[in-house]
Amino acid sequence: MERGLLILQTLNQRNGLKAAEVANETSIPRPTVYRLLETLEGLGFVSRDYSSEKWRPTLQAKSLSSGFRYEDWVTQSAVPEMVRLGRDILWPIDLVTFNDYRMEIRESTHNISPYSIDHGMVGLQSPVLDTAGGRAWLAFSSEEVRAQTLAGLKARQGLQDPVILLDGPLVHVLKTCTELGVGYRMNGHRPRTQSISAPIYYDQDVLACLTVIWTTSALSFENALVQFRDKLVKAAQNISDALVRAED
Repeated sequence: MERGLLILQTLNQRNGLKAAEVANETSIPRPTVYRLLETLEGLGFVSRDYSSEKWRPTLQAKSLSSGFRYEDWVTQSAVPEMVRLGRDILWPIDLVTFNDYRMEIRESTHNISPYSIDHGMVGLQSPVLDTAGGRAWLAFSSEEVRAQTLAGLKARQGLQDPVILLDGPLVHVLKTCTELGVGYRMNGHRPRTQSISAPIYYDQDVLACLTVIWTTSALSFENALVQFRDKLVKAAQNISDALVRAED
């Protein structure tokens, strides 16, 4: 499988290659290259141009990427930065994305944090309005996205203006988020903990948010903000930059 994928990747990077050229490019023995090319052809992923004897990927090869979303891209780019930051600040970090009017944890460092009180967090969904990640999503998204998201949340949850949260009126909370440069949660969801969350951007859109969580009894919100905010924002920016480099 490893060799077959390497061959497919090599063909995808060049405008057609002969079998001998594939062998030279991949250092795979020529008989193996022929056998794997024929297998890939039988599966519909490559085709052979008999006039030039070159092999090329087919449209079927695009099906391999059809399920790949920007959120998946974010996850791959985020993990190394999350591990680095997690080892620095020790408190757990979650990568959350907006999914069907909920915030879903896509990756987490709870398993490596000595201060984590939760485990098995990946896949967990939480309310948008009651989490630091959800508030960061709303505060730093475009005005159009924010308006559409809020309209959907109000319709689904039967909310009426003004929306009042445990941390205050929603309008005030979002305004405070923009002033702080991060989403925040002091009260409400998971009352034993507090959190702040920084947006991860791609092409000026918020694709995900990076959230650090700490226990309220161990650290005040003000002290946590001083200790974590700049590092968290920097980590989120590093991930945003990594997305651009990955596309390039």
